[in-house]
Amino acid sequence: MGVRGLHGFVASSCPHVCAVVNFKELAERHRRQHPGGTPTIVVDAMCCLRYWYTPESWICGGQWREYYSSLREFVRTFTAVGIKLIFFFDGMVEQSKRDEWVKRRLKNNREIAKIFHYIKSHREQPGRNMFFIPSGLAIFTRFALKALGQETLCSLQEADYEVASYGFQNNCLGILGEDTDYLIYDTCPYFSISELSLDSLDTVMLCREKLCQSLGLSLADLPLLACLLGNDVVPEGMFESFRYKCLTSYTSVKENCDRRGNIILAVADHISKVLRLHQGEKKLEEMLPLGPNKALFYKGVASYLLPGQKSPWFIQKPKDVVTLDKQILSMSSDPESKQEVPMCMDPESKEKLPVGTDPEFNLEAPMCTNTEVKQEDPVNTGPEAKHQVAMVTDPEILKVARAQHVQAESYLVYGVMSSGEVECSNSLEDATDQALPSQAFVYRPVRQRVYSLLLGAGAGGFSTGPAVKEWFVYSGNPLRQPDLVRPLQMNIPGGTPNLRQLWLSQEPGIQAQRLDTLLACFDLSSSREELQAVESPFQALCCLLVYLFVQVDTLCLEDLHAFIAQALCLQGKPTVELADLQLDHIDPRAVQLATLLVRGLTTLVLVNGACGSPWEMADFMPWHLFDGKLFHQKYLQSEKGYTAEVLVEQNRSHVTRFHTLKSVVCKACGKESRPIVSRRHWRPHHAEQVPCEPWRRIPISGAVVRRAGTGWLQTCRRQGAACFSRGGRREANS
Repeated sequence: MGVRGLHGFVASSCPHVCAVVNFKELAERHRRQHPGGTPTIVVDAMCCLRYWYTPESWICGGQWREYYSSLREFVRTFTAVGIKLIFFFDGMVEQSKRDEWVKRRLKNNREIAKIFHYIKSHREQPGRNMFFIPSGLAIFTRFALKALGQETLCSLQEADYEVASYGFQNNCLGILGEDTDYLIYDTCPYFSISELSLDSLDTVMLCREKLCQSLGLSLADLPLLACLLGNDVVPEGMFESFRYKCLTSYTSVKENCDRRGNIILAVADHISKVLRLHQGEKKLEEMLPLGPNKALFYKGVASYLLPGQKSPWFIQKPKDVVTLDKQILSMSSDPESKQEVPMCMDPESKEKLPVGTDPEFNLEAPMCTNTEVKQEDPVNTGPEAKHQVAMVTDPEILKVARAQHVQAESYLVYGVMSSGEVECSNSLEDATDQALPSQAFVYRPVRQRVYSLLLGAGAGGFSTGPAVKEWFVYSGNPLRQPDLVRPLQMNIPGGTPNLRQLWLSQEPGIQAQRLDTLLACFDLSSSREELQAVESPFQALCCLLVYLFVQVDTLCLEDLHAFIAQALCLQGKPTVELADLQLDHIDPRAVQLATLLVRGLTTLVLVNGACGSPWEMADFMPWHLFDGKLFHQKYLQSEKGYTAEVLVEQNRSHVTRFHTLKSVVCKACGKESRPIVSRRHWRPHHAEQVPCEPWRRIPISGAVVRRAGTGWLQTCRRQGAACFSRGGRREANS
C-alpha cells in the first residue's frame, strides 16, 4: 500500500522522521490550543483490521465474540481520554487502482494455498507469520463499531483520500493508519497503528516535514516523488529506466542505504536539482519520459491534492486528462472510482463533487480505455458487453442508497445501483477441494435476484438489460476482467415490489412484504411459515442453512448438526471460555465450511439492505451466531457420531431447540427435493463420486461440467459461472 519502498526507507535511513508520541498528551495540548473543541482522530479502518484482530485463533472462521470485545476495548481506551474517533472504510476501488487490487488478490490466493497445505500437513493452525484475516472481517467491523456507538463511514472514492481530506478540513488531531500515502498528503499528522500501545496510548508519529528536510524537497514535491517511485495509481515499472538514470548520475550514494533507499534519494535529488531548475519554464512532460502514460501520471499526482490545494508542477489541468475525463464521462462509470457521476443520471449527483474534491483538479474519473468487454461465452454475451446504459433512473431511491452506503449501513447495494459493479476479496477456501464450491458460486443466484430487485428483470427469468460486473475471487479466476452476471427474476406472490415500496413506505403490511422479498431472494418462499416460527436470531441462521444445503448437496447431516449445535451453545457462553477452547486438530473441510457460513452472513447483509431491512441487522451478526473454534469443535464431535445431547453440552433447553431447528431445515430442504442424510449412509454408495474425480467435459454453452456429490457443478471456461443441478433438473444461474 502506498509508495513503493518508502516505509522501509524511513525506518532504516531516516529514523528521525519517526517520533514516539502519547495520544493523551496530544489530546490535552489540542484542547488547550482549541478551547471547546474535541480532539478527533480519523481512523483508516482497513489498515487497522490486523491490529484489532487479537484472538489467537483465526483459521476456523473468526472468533467474533472475542473480536467484538477487542474493538470495544479499543474504543473505550480512546474515549476515556476524551478523544473522538471517526472510522473510514473503503467503499470503492478506483478503476486506476484495479490492477493493484487484482495483483494483491492473486498474491493472497497463493498465500491461502500455502495455509491449506500447512493444515493438511500438520493438522494445526499455522503461525502468525501466515496470518490471514477471517472472511468478512471488514464488513462486520463496520457494524460492530456502529453497535459500539462510533461514527463509521464508507467511502465514495478511495478511502485514503477521504481520510486525508477529513483530517485536513476538520483540523483533526491526526490520522491513525498504516499507509505511506499519508506521508505524501499535506494533511494533519500521521500516526502508526502498528506501533500503538493501547495500554499507554504511545505510538509513532511520522513527520512529513522532517522527511522533506531529509530529501531536500518541499511538501508540494512529495506527490511528484510518490508517482516517480510508483504507487497504487502509477505502476512501479513505468519509471524504472528513469529511476536507474537518476541513480547512475547521483553522486551522494550512501553506503548505509540499500539500493531502494539510494533510488529514493537519487529521485528526490533529481527533483530538487534538475526538474526544479526548469520549473515554470518547461512543461513537466518535457522533463519526464511520460510517453503514452501522461494522463495516468498527472492523475496520480493530482490524486494527492486535497480541497483548495494546487500543485506547482502543473498550473492547470493537463489537456490529456481533460480529454480522458470527457472520454470516461461518456462511458459507463465505475463504482470503484472517485467519479461521483453515477450511471443513474441523478441530476443532483451531477452537480455534487465527493467530499474533498477540488473542482480545478477534478481528476476523479476512472482510467478506463475501452468501452467493450470481449466475451467468448455465449451465456454471458449481450448488451451488457457493449456500451453501458443508465442502471437506475429514480434519483430519490439512489439518494437513499448513497446515504446508506456512506453511513456504512448497507453492503454492495450502492455499487450495484450507481454503476453495476461489485467485488469480493479472498476467502479461506481450499482450491483443491472440488467437493465444496466457492462461496462466489454458491451465493451468486441470491445476488442475481438482488440485482433483479435493484435494477429490474425482464420476463422469462434473465434480464435483457445490463449485467452486473462482478470481481469475485475464486480458484481459477485470473481476474483479467469481471464476470458479467445477469439479474435473475424472482418468484414473489403478488409480483416483485418496487424499491419505493420496500424502502420508503410505512403502510401496514409492508414489513411482511419485505420479508417475502427477502425469502424470494433465497428462493425459499415456500418455507415462509416454517421459518417465521423460528425465534431470533435463529430465523436468519435457518434461512441461510436451508439455502446452503439445497445449493451444495455434498453437505450432510453431520454438517447440519455442527452448524446448529455451535449456534445454540454460543448463546450465553462467556468470551473467556471461547478463548480458552482447545481443539484436537484442524480439519481443512471445516475451515471451508466456516467460510461458507460467514460469507452467507455477509450475503444476508446485502439482501436485508436491498429488501428494506425486514430483519434487524443484529440478528445475523456473527458474534451472535458463530464462533470459529466452537464450530470446529462441534464439527469434529459430529464427525465422530456424537449425539445431539452431547453436542449441545447436555443443556435440556438446547436439546429441544436443536431438534426444532433441525426439523425446520430438513423440512424446508425436503420441499426442494433435497433430503439431508448422514455421511455414513451415502459414503459407500457414492464412492465413485469422490471429490477428486476428474473433470467431465460436456458441451453446454461452452462450459465445463463435473460431478460434485449428488449433483452437477458447472464452471464456464472464461467466466467461472456456477450451475447446480438437483434431481435431474439443471438450473443455469448465470
